[in-house]
Amino acid sequence: MKQLNGQTYVKPERPVKILQFGEGNFLRAFVDWIVQHLDNDGVLNAGVAVVQPMPVGRIEELKKQDGLYTVCLEGIDNGERVQSREIIDVLCDFVNPYDDYAKYLGYARSDDLEIIVSNTTEAGIALDVNDINFDVCPNSFPGKLLALLWERYNFFNGDPSKGLAIIPCELIDNNGETLKQVLIRLAQIRRMGDDFIEWLISANHFTDTLVDRIVPGYPRDTVEKIWQQTGYRDDNVVKAEVFHLWVIKQESFVQQRFPADKSGLNVIFAQDITPYKQRKVKILNGSHTAMVPIAYLCGLNTVGEAMADSDVRKFTEELIFNEIKPTINLPQEEMTSFANSVLERFQNPFIRHELMSIALNSTSKFGARLLPTYNDYLRMFGSAPKHVMFSFAALTVFMHGKRGNETIALQDEARHLDFWRELWTTDDLNEIARQALSYINGGLATQGNVTLVGGYITDIVKLGMRGALQKFLNSDN
Repeated sequence: MKQLNGQTYVKPERPVKILQFGEGNFLRAFVDWIVQHLDNDGVLNAGVAVVQPMPVGRIEELKKQDGLYTVCLEGIDNGERVQSREIIDVLCDFVNPYDDYAKYLGYARSDDLEIIVSNTTEAGIALDVNDINFDVCPNSFPGKLLALLWERYNFFNGDPSKGLAIIPCELIDNNGETLKQVLIRLAQIRRMGDDFIEWLISANHFTDTLVDRIVPGYPRDTVEKIWQQTGYRDDNVVKAEVFHLWVIKQESFVQQRFPADKSGLNVIFAQDITPYKQRKVKILNGSHTAMVPIAYLCGLNTVGEAMADSDVRKFTEELIFNEIKPTINLPQEEMTSFANSVLERFQNPFIRHELMSIALNSTSKFGARLLPTYNDYLRMFGSAPKHVMFSFAALTVFMHGKRGNETIALQDEARHLDFWRELWTTDDLNEIARQALSYINGGLATQGNVTLVGGYITDIVKLGMRGALQKFLNSDN
């Protein structure tokens, strides 16, 4: 069987207008898939250069196939089962800035470059005050981006027309504005000068975004069947659901350079993305994050298995309808419809969405995806949402790293893993609850919450997750 690469597939030549921070499954099945459609329809003529944001990544695997890969969309669309296969050919170059920093900075001097996109997880847009040595590749994503913009500013002598459209896809509130403020602060720490900071603010255009598509990634269980269907071997296949939504805050500079709403796709430029974000992050991402430790410690491995499990499904439905939905200020009929659609997406028969892939960076995800519900519910009803707190107890036990005799391959920032490892050196479960609540957010560690979460942790440890979950579901919560 032939291998998918530049010798078996003719790639069109395109100018590299987009620099993409991240090479993961989501960007390739969402942003790059959208760019492909814009290119195909003549709306955009843009190639993508991919920057590996961490020292370890998939750049070399993508290069082996000359950036070519297949997106497999499978799901339910308007009640019909849909399966499609599409080759994505927009990836033109691959940069590991840790190995070739000069090549990375070379893109700052490009006349073609217009757009920055990124998805470096919720933890990616954060200020590292020590990330100030630009003689070598900075450690953080904001450090890398600031180094690139500094090089661009100097090379083009501060030309305001050389600013970029910066479109982050990280799932944090106000991701564009937050990234801009982090860059400004880092520039101030580095004493880069008022003229540069003014150019950073006025010439470059940051916009907030919301992205929505479930992307399970590489379909290990069915990849050989896909190869047979397509007639070629592709080691970079990425699988995703049919549903997609990209809401981008209106910004004329960004919209002119990236008219992503002009190709019949579900891309919206909106004056206010807050309602869309609350709906999506709280319901879809929040229920995902809450579900994972519970379902995994019940011995389940995928979202589909979790939804087929009566206990986990009941917990998830109660969380969505009783605790999350009431905190979102949108028409209730609309919210009910969206919540039901999320549950249907979780049951997509074509997608094997591994719980452990959702568990990546669970510590920061809990803060970004479930704390807003906690805070809004507490404000509205005067008590803690118990399903959210039970999920936090499950997360705390999950981060102990044990499922029966099995060691869980935890994936999180080193500082978070160090915290959880040290936390579980004590046998005092109430103290574990107190420290865990304090670590996530100091305001969570009230005596009432410590008692509540400590009780849940005790049940999970003593009864096992299945027994603790059934006890919780059969109580008055």
